[in-house]
Amino acid sequence: MASLDSSLQGKVAIISASDSGIGAQIARELSSLGAHIVINYPFPSVSKRAQDLATSLPTPSIAVEADLSTTTGPQKLIDAAVAKYGKIDILINNAGIAVNLPFEEQTLEHWDSLLNLNCRATFLLTQGVLPHLSPRDSRIINICSISARAAPAMQTIYAGTKGMVDSMTRVWAKELPPKYGCTVNCVSPGPTETEGFKAAGDEMMKLLAPVIETTPCGARLGSTEEVAYAVVMLALPKASWINGVNLVASGGHFIM
Repeated sequence: MASLDSSLQGKVAIISASDSGIGAQIARELSSLGAHIVINYPFPSVSKRAQDLATSLPTPSIAVEADLSTTTGPQKLIDAAVAKYGKIDILINNAGIAVNLPFEEQTLEHWDSLLNLNCRATFLLTQGVLPHLSPRDSRIINICSISARAAPAMQTIYAGTKGMVDSMTRVWAKELPPKYGCTVNCVSPGPTETEGFKAAGDEMMKLLAPVIETTPCGARLGSTEEVAYAVVMLALPKASWINGVNLVASGGHFIM
């Protein structure tokens, strides 16, 4: 999205898991509107990709290694952002992983890995940024999924974790704005053309093919740009009266 203004000039945005995919595109979009971005990546093996992205952004931005699936990773990311910029205006809880297997094949190991990243990291990041949020016009935006309500086969644990993110968003939208001057919303993408989605496997793509073919806005996967636009809209100052919303970006594949 070409920058039409500097609506987010001087704002500081943390985007979890933003070295690639939807997170990286959100970083590009927010930076194009003037925000400083805190790129997050989980492991040293992807450090160059994350650093290159931060360097390529039009605003001075940083990349921070923090494994958000641990109990200490979220605070490490927050501390690095505050040390650099002294405040946080926007938190995008984007980190998440999926398992696409028949229910009988999903394990406690899958349970722990998905709950720790998809839910606990969102909980700890959000709790941790509260003391550092700008007192007016700050934003918390969670990346949910249509799986939370569309309930696709083979996504027992994943859909459950995104259901928790959906519910936490609604609770926080009531509880946090009076105390912190923020809004809390979430965006639920449908099937989106990312590196992770391409790695979901042939079996999952076969299951989704009939649904993708009947998506009202087009027989295709969504693009990261289309999902990022929904996030940017909620991050803008003009969105100050939008709170507690689950904004679906699925081309009509799923309608609330």
